[in-house]
Amino acid sequence: MNIVILGPGAIGSLWAYQLHHSGHQVALWGTQSLEHWSISQDNRPAISYAYNQLSTLRHADVLLITVKAWQVAQALPPVLPHLAPETILIFMHNGMGALDSLTTEINHHPIVLATTTHGAQKTSPHHVMHTGKGMTQLGAYNTQGKQCEFLTEVFNHALPTVSWNPEITHALWHKLAINCVINPLTAIHQCNNGALAQPQYYSIIEQIIHELVSVMQAESIPCDKAALTESIYQVITATAKNHSSMQQDVVHQRQTEIDFITGYLVKKAQQHGLSIPTNLELYQHIHSLQQRWISQ
Repeated sequence: MNIVILGPGAIGSLWAYQLHHSGHQVALWGTQSLEHWSISQDNRPAISYAYNQLSTLRHADVLLITVKAWQVAQALPPVLPHLAPETILIFMHNGMGALDSLTTEINHHPIVLATTTHGAQKTSPHHVMHTGKGMTQLGAYNTQGKQCEFLTEVFNHALPTVSWNPEITHALWHKLAINCVINPLTAIHQCNNGALAQPQYYSIIEQIIHELVSVMQAESIPCDKAALTESIYQVITATAKNHSSMQQDVVHQRQTEIDFITGYLVKKAQQHGLSIPTNLELYQHIHSLQQRWISQ
């Protein structure tokens, strides 16, 4: 297949490398003024990709969008006029709500949502490390997307394990719940994920989860508080040495994805008339941190 990756950051670079090695024609689209871009993974040799070449968009079977959630509304519209109507759009990013303002512009395309637990870290602009094996789930966002289950085999051949989830929204909410706990807390306290297993965090994590469950139930998302709590602590343990993306964004004074993680939860709570003071305070805290370097 002809696959263009919009936003070759850590996850985008990992998929670019793996999809190329599984036999696909992979090209990249990003912010640099270049025609080629090379990527090496782990200790493997570098591969050169076509970069920002319009012909790759015109012939794209799939556009894999791996920019951060807050970048989607800016990065995608300039690309859309160059795509065929049948080009499949796959969105793979943390958080929820990034597509809400774009629905009318993109809904004629088959749209697939993706969530992955693979770990990736860019050690330089041209090198990515596969820091943790995980699982990827794909699912339809619109009616045309329901015809794209064949992509499971395509992506599974490149970077297993990949499955099709007819209820992808449930999986995205589960990922959101994990991010609502880990991301703001590690960013505010400047710690790695594993630190959150310490007793001083028990109370606030319990409060975050309690509020999460109330919103998820209002959204008709199947949710068991005990199972969700266990799942969140499993991730904290499994990724103990990792630093969350939000923690890293705060360290480097970059815009975070808080509006599409805790901010999305806050918005949904407001729509249902629910009070979630703990998550609201975390949301406001991250925003206050961002304002410090924006106003400098």
